[in-house]
Amino acid sequence: MSLHSLSLSLSPLLPLFLITISTLTRPSTSAVDSFVYGGCSQLKYNPGTPYESNVNSMLTSFVNSAAFAIFNKFKISVPGSSAGDVIYGLFQCRGDVGTPNCRDCVAKAVSQLGVLCPNSAGGALQLDGCFVKYDNTSFLGVEDKTLVMKKCGTSVDFDSDALTRRDAVMGNLAAGGQYFRVGGSGDIQGVAQCVQDLSGSECQDCLNEAIGRLKSECGSAAFGDMFLGKCYVRYTDRGDHSNGGYNNNNYHNDHDHDHDNDHDNDDNSNDDEVERTLAILIGVIVVVAVLIAGNSVSALPNRVYKQRQLAESTGSSPSAAK
Repeated sequence: MSLHSLSLSLSPLLPLFLITISTLTRPSTSAVDSFVYGGCSQLKYNPGTPYESNVNSMLTSFVNSAAFAIFNKFKISVPGSSAGDVIYGLFQCRGDVGTPNCRDCVAKAVSQLGVLCPNSAGGALQLDGCFVKYDNTSFLGVEDKTLVMKKCGTSVDFDSDALTRRDAVMGNLAAGGQYFRVGGSGDIQGVAQCVQDLSGSECQDCLNEAIGRLKSECGSAAFGDMFLGKCYVRYTDRGDHSNGGYNNNNYHNDHDHDHDNDHDNDDNSNDDEVERTLAILIGVIVVVAVLIAGNSVSALPNRVYKQRQLAESTGSSPSAAK
């Protein structure tokens, strides 16, 4: 299993467990619902309060709205709520994801967010095809270029032509002008996405920041992902890819379909690798448990024997020995 550079930052908490599992399993690059990152607010709410009702209403609104649109934003306050109970939220599906898949993706993100952030006043979760976020402080329409996740593939010996094509793809993404942008040059493929609560100029500013950081910080990596607070940019050379992929046919020329079959085979190999890894881990856990139990059982006769020896020397019964 190859090692890649992975940087994560989501204030105040970013659950390491789920991110580690996501990195281990390397989900299919064609999956819309592959896990990318998630994080939760440290502030908790009490169950049964108006705030909990607002959170539940928000998450339900995400799923219902995603059946008709790939983006929506909400401010929710159910009857009986105070000013401190108001919550704000939005969802954003990737621009090439149709509404049926968008709804499915958002529903899965909401489900995972509920497990990841129980009773959290705020939370955010990015899947390959969609993003959901809610908080008790309004972030709607606010530009956010904070680094959330950076991932760079292993460094490769790009020739000058490959680097030129990679930079050309980045340049095309920067010049796209839309919230969702794709581009490619030969084997180099790229995608960019802004959250649609930003203005056009704010989206452009965010993507310029992400592209600049991706080029400078990932260098000659085989792939790179740069997720900022309200936008992301990703690229791959098709011979390597990140976990949450974007190798969608919409991004590729028709002559690339043979490569897609190669990636399908890679995904099957990854699935086999995951199963073997989990089997090994479970086996190790079972062996450790057996050893611990065996040591505890083998220690018991020795203890009884020592108690019997002590009892015989003192003339008391074994049960009286301490």
